[in-house]
Amino acid sequence: MLIDIENVHLIKNRKRIINDISWQVEEGQHWAILGMNGAGKTTLLNLVCGYHFPSKGTMKVFGKQFGRYPLHDLRKQIGWVSFSFSEKMAHHLQNSGLQVILSGKFASIGLYEQPDDKDIDKAKEIMDQLGIARLKNQPYADMSQGEKQRVLIGRALMAEPRLLILDEPCSGLDFLSKEQLLKTVEQMADRRKTTIIYVTHQIDEILPIFTHTLLLREGGNFSQGPTEEQLTSENLSHFCKTPINVHQKNRRFSLELKQDVTV
Repeated sequence: MLIDIENVHLIKNRKRIINDISWQVEEGQHWAILGMNGAGKTTLLNLVCGYHFPSKGTMKVFGKQFGRYPLHDLRKQIGWVSFSFSEKMAHHLQNSGLQVILSGKFASIGLYEQPDDKDIDKAKEIMDQLGIARLKNQPYADMSQGEKQRVLIGRALMAEPRLLILDEPCSGLDFLSKEQLLKTVEQMADRRKTTIIYVTHQIDEILPIFTHTLLLREGGNFSQGPTEEQLTSENLSHFCKTPINVHQKNRRFSLELKQDVTV
């Protein structure tokens, strides 16, 4: 069991942000987390990574219970890629794609240590796998947003994480960059043993590789289970509190609001 959360609550400033969530992620599964803005998705990730500590309930990551194991050691095994991470690169915009990826080996923003030949070969191999070898010498500042996201995924993979969290990675991307990034995620899942957790508020980003889906609403666990059972018209209509039709084409999901036939 990679993640084992039981009846977890998080209260901050007397406000309940996470409300009685239980969630288990087993090795070999890939999960999507779907929720509207403000549903608690990023807060849940902060709990998993040990940046927040539950007010109530128990949490285990990689079989280690929070409060009984150094959180820093757990975080080393988790890669987290977020659109907001680009802001942290503000002082390192002239770093090349290769340098950004190599920095993941040392968990630093910017490359301050000298990588060895083995590290460089590994970084180049990751770039080949992600389809971004052409960005090896290109400054981060000159990349498109989609290219930056793929480089940051490569940076996370450099540390060989057991768990890779992609936190709304398609935010701000145009439709072509979005599809290119999703293709990269799909190929990565096929090639690597790393478990992926993909956070989004768009169901068309939930790829066939995501075996399970967790629906979050207002800080609580609305429902969870196999993706095909979660992303149904009936379940999402209840989830969104709005009549919805869910369609599937080539194992990709889309939705539309049901037409109001009343006069």
